[in-house]
Parts: sequence; C-alpha cells; structure tokens
Amino acid sequence: MQPSAPRVVAPPSPRLDGTDLDLVAALHVAPRVPTAALADIIGVPTSTASRRLARLQDDRLLRVVGRAAWQLITSSNPFELWITSAPGQSRAVLAALLEIPDVQFVIHTSGPADIYANLFPLRGSDHEELLAARIPSIPGIRAIDSRMILEPAKVGQSWRFERLDDDQVRALEEHAAVEPETPVLDLDELSELEFQTMRELSVNGRVSAAEVGRTLGVSPSTAARAIRRLLATGAVTPRVEIQPDLIGYALNAIVTIDVRPRDIRGTLDTLAAHPNVRLLSTVTGDSPVSLAGVFQGPEALARFLRDDLGALPGLRSMSSVAGLRLARRYWIDRDGMRLGDQVPDVIRR
Repeated sequence: MQPSAPRVVAPPSPRLDGTDLDLVAALHVAPRVPTAALADIIGVPTSTASRRLARLQDDRLLRVVGRAAWQLITSSNPFELWITSAPGQSRAVLAALLEIPDVQFVIHTSGPADIYANLFPLRGSDHEELLAARIPSIPGIRAIDSRMILEPAKVGQSWRFERLDDDQVRALEEHAAVEPETPVLDLDELSELEFQTMRELSVNGRVSAAEVGRTLGVSPSTAARAIRRLLATGAVTPRVEIQPDLIGYALNAIVTIDVRPRDIRGTLDTLAAHPNVRLLSTVTGDSPVSLAGVFQGPEALARFLRDDLGALPGLRSMSSVAGLRLARRYWIDRDGMRLGDQVPDVIRR
C-alpha cells in the first residue's frame, strides 16, 4: 500500500481586530497623519498605534504609497482591457501580463472576459505597440476589447473605508489638508531633487522629510519643501493599499453602464458618491461609464445592480463581472491577502 501524500495545510488567513481596522480607516482619510495624532484620534496610546502600524506593514498587510498624477508618468491616456483567453490558459495569460510594467491593475474575473486589466503606457512606452503587438502576442489570448479611459470621475485614493465617526473624520481631514498650488503639468517642471523625492514618496507615502533628506543627501528642511510642493500641486497623492478582503469587502466587481448621452454627467455624479465605488471613468466603446467596486459579498453586489444602478435615469443596459483573484492594483502585486512586490521604475524621466 502506497503511503498517502502529506496533507498540505494552508496558512491561516490574517485577521484584523477593531484597533487595526480603525487604523486602516484613519489612514484612508489622512495617509500622512503623524502617528501621535493618529493614536489620539482613534483613542489608543501612541505606542499601540506605532506598534500596530509597524506590524501591519511588516506582515505585508498594509502599505501607504504615493499615487503619481498619471498625466506626469504616462505617454498616453490609460486603457481598460477586457481579455478573453483560450480554455485553461487564463492563469498563464495573467502571469504574462504581470511581466509588463505598464499594466497597473489586473484581476481574474468570471464572465465573457476572464481577465480585466488597466494599461497605463509609461513614459518611453508606445501604447500602439503595446495594444497592437506585445499584448495580443501573449500565448493563450483569444480576443482583447480595449477601451480608452477618457476622464476619471473617481480614483482609488479618494475611496474611504467608512468606519470612524464624523468627529474623527473631521480631525483627520485637518491633518490631510494642504494649501493647493498650481498643478505640475510635466515632469520637466520638477527639479532633480523633487523628482527623486517623488520616487521616494511613490514607495512610502508616509516617508518623513528627515528620511528623504538622509537618502538624497539634503537637509530635512529642503526635503520638506520638496515634499510640500509635490503634495500641494497634486503631483503625488498618498494612498492606502490593502487587500479589500481584510476590511470586509470580499467581492471585487467591474461594471460597465450604457446610459443616454445627456445622462452621463448625472450618472457619474451619483456613482462617485457611492460608498462601494472605488474607480469611476468615462471610457470609449458602447458603454461610456465604467466602474470598479468592492462589496461585502454577492448579495451586496446584487442590491447595487438592482437598486442603485437600476434607479439611474437614462439607463439602457449594464454588464458586470465578478473578481476571482486580484493580482495587481496600483503596480503592487498580490500574494493572497498580502501585498507583494511593487513594480520598479514606474516614475521615469
């Protein structure tokens, strides 16, 4: 009798308690809030907040990064890709897509298209070559429906994990507020110090002026001025990265919506305020509105489709796919519930 194969036991899924969740919710409002202020607002000792934040980061459950304004780092508008793979080939196709640094977001889905991705052609990349040659040549791809993202109505860093009370949110918003300056329209407007500081913020959105100063060989005050300008001009916006499952959103979904042209603006305004909508854009194609949302489960998605989208004025049709596995979001690969490597050199001169 042959001995049975050893039983493979999956590692336990990480769990966040109430204090962890409060921390995550607070950082969604004010990603760069000082730890002492963060602790005071959520009502825990500073040592507890510092220890919990370090644990979440060390365990690869949470990361604060800097989102660069896409106009500064891309060579064209981004694109949505709806990819249909040959039977049994979708995992291999997805793995090949992860080798392309211009792929900012990719998720394995159920539906007519089995992979949904966002392509952000980076500076130095040719979007026509990516869309017409490199990606279609990936073995196992049967069809690609590419749609240009014309204008974002809501972006990921503006989504909030709604858990804290109004007083706590107001206190955090005071720490997040910056005095706006004239937007930076081109990377060439940045000094070399500001450009390198932008790269530092892209990896760690909570990096301090002292840390930037040590890394780049300048004084903390000089580094602070560079950080302040990047944040005030919108060149960089800090954002939280965490797997949605960890904070109660087990289901990702992508939805496209066809509405009458005169109702597009109202549809965008309504959906931008919806707490389950993370990303919302006007796109090319026969369905001009596209969104990515996070939901507690299938019932929550069903209510959204039936009650919220069903009530939209001018709605003609909708199409939705459910996520099976989120593989990359904002250039950070995923390892189950944990965050993996960040794609290097996204910010280029």
